[in-house]
Amino acid sequence: MRTVDDDERRARLARRHGLVAGHRFDDVVEAAGALGGLHASDPATVFLAGRARLAEPSVAAIESALYEERTLVRMLGMRRTMFVVPAELAEVVHASSTLALIPGERKRFAALLQDVGVTTDGPGWLREVEEATYAALVARGEATTAQLGSDVPLLATRTPVAQGKSYGASPAVSSRIMFLLAAEGRIVRGRPGGTWTSSLYRWAPAATWLRRPMAELDTDAAAAQLVRVWLAAFGPGTHADLKWWTGWTMGLVKRALAQLDVVECRLPAGTTGLLLADDADPVAAPAAPWVALLPGLDPAPMGWQERAWYVGGHRTACFDYSGNIGPTVWCDGRIVGAWAQRKDGGEVVFRLLEDIGAAAEQAVAEEAARLTDWIGDVRVTPRFRTPLERELAG
Repeated sequence: MRTVDDDERRARLARRHGLVAGHRFDDVVEAAGALGGLHASDPATVFLAGRARLAEPSVAAIESALYEERTLVRMLGMRRTMFVVPAELAEVVHASSTLALIPGERKRFAALLQDVGVTTDGPGWLREVEEATYAALVARGEATTAQLGSDVPLLATRTPVAQGKSYGASPAVSSRIMFLLAAEGRIVRGRPGGTWTSSLYRWAPAATWLRRPMAELDTDAAAAQLVRVWLAAFGPGTHADLKWWTGWTMGLVKRALAQLDVVECRLPAGTTGLLLADDADPVAAPAAPWVALLPGLDPAPMGWQERAWYVGGHRTACFDYSGNIGPTVWCDGRIVGAWAQRKDGGEVVFRLLEDIGAAAEQAVAEEAARLTDWIGDVRVTPRFRTPLERELAG
């Protein structure tokens, strides 16, 4: 086995993730496809992650791909997490990662409905409300959850949980109903209200929105396709990295790998890394130093479970208490600082956590100014905030 050192891993990241000149993507669909999707739990991440990787980024072009051309789809995917993926990859993600969530979610929710006294037949009640909701959505074409609630009053049914506790709540069933319909591939999230940072989505029937029914793929075959995409973008990585990123069982990870031509390499930490056999040649570092300002939950830092080779000693400063990464400053494939948009004026400010030299620091300042102009009047507040980001935002 040859050794792939940290410098080569950083060189691969720069090129495969479109973060360096000469390797930018032409459009956001290409970028999302190359990376196996853009994290979308925070709507702003899709746009800011795209901006960092596109030759000519614009909000309008990304919105067009999402809501007009519909070549991108927002869906629940790996690790029970929201992603934006190309339409042709949506079927792969659905078969490999989303469908497996349904039986457990349906069983738990049906049991809750019975436990809190909503019904004595949880599965039957759940299916009845789902079908009524789907029929109402088909009749409307597109609708918000609130609009569907006026058509299907049972969506307002509440399920008290943790009563008597400080964290007790009584949520409406509507969010769980929409979750299940989306997980089954029957509905998708459409255009939101407000700006590109909004998460108040309209819903639409999947077959209508995508202009065709979603194909049914074999789980193992779909898993192999998704692993190939991951290895091309994030390789070399370990079995543990793949298991974490996908959220699958190790059994499914190994079955997917068995369908691919994969070679092993040695990583500096002493672990065994995996590469596609046709992508095993050494990769040189970019010709010039590079910097990037990446958003919270960007696909680059969220690609591996073992992150020391690019996070270094900055984990505490750059992640929240639940392990979600905030907005970060990168230099030559390493996290070297954090950034935020100031609340009192919208300027993008940053703080470096190590000395990267005067030239690189000037490059970061120039990129922060360009990002300020690109964001414009929109206010970007990360969904998952770190203490450092809060401090910088003011």
